[in-house]
Amino acid sequence: MAGFPKLIPAFTAQIAIKAPNYVGPTAAGATLTHVEIIPGAGSIRAEAGYGIALDAVFAHGADFIKMDPDGRHVRLEVQSVAKDGPTGAFVRFNYTGTIFLGGPGGKVLTGEPDAKTTDFGEAFTRVVFESGHPELAALQTKVYVSSGRFIVEPGKPVIVEYKISEVVA
Repeated sequence: MAGFPKLIPAFTAQIAIKAPNYVGPTAAGATLTHVEIIPGAGSIRAEAGYGIALDAVFAHGADFIKMDPDGRHVRLEVQSVAKDGPTGAFVRFNYTGTIFLGGPGGKVLTGEPDAKTTDFGEAFTRVVFESGHPELAALQTKVYVSSGRFIVEPGKPVIVEYKISEVVA
């Protein structure tokens, strides 16, 4: 297995989201949906022992979700900002990824009444961080990937949870 990258557990993100807003079909024929992140309700926290201490709360953000023409997958494009508690610095947290719609995650995204908490493995992303703060600047020099799931609890906003890992040699 020489030469293959390895993953180091780095962060857990929990993103509270509002109900989706249907935007409509795009020029390319994909269905576009806008999902707002609930400010102050979600977080990004470093895993114990990870070399970059981050304990941030989401301040702003949204996901623009495009459904593939065949209806089997959606493409995620998230732009958000979180505020780190220890440093007071803002961190840009963006990711792109895909979710398979044929399983339990698809039921959450389409608002099916029998939607429930899902396992990890239907949502995968590539994460990009940006921050000008000296204690967090190293975030910009690393490559991160994640696996996600949905947490569904009656009467509460849906939580999108990601386990984010750094990719290393």
